[in-house]
Amino acid sequence: MNPVIWFEVPVTNIDRAKKFYRDVFGYEYQMLEMGPLQIAVIEGDMNAHGATGGLIKGEDYVPSKTGTYIYFSCDDVNIELEKIEKAGGKVLVPKTSIGESGFIAHFIDSEGNRVGLHSDK
Repeated sequence: MNPVIWFEVPVTNIDRAKKFYRDVFGYEYQMLEMGPLQIAVIEGDMNAHGATGGLIKGEDYVPSKTGTYIYFSCDDVNIELEKIEKAGGKVLVPKTSIGESGFIAHFIDSEGNRVGLHSDK
């Protein structure tokens, strides 16, 4: 079993963040409200390998360039890297080999979070 089952990406503008992640990854969302929290749950298969999660707006959720990083899986890091800046983000680390484990890249999303990409090729 993998140790992560859920993730939350803090946002200050949920509509802008949804557009950013839709433009880069093609994600669709299910909107939830839990008290004062707004959550855009990224559609996925809860029974599939890996974790799912969403974009979350709430008083205690503050976007950050430091702290825990999450990595979104993709077929080829370069595909998403080409979309990052057009969608309102900034590439920080270009496609970088991590040996037999594939490739990574880092970017800043529309909300100011530092996020990673990972691909096997």
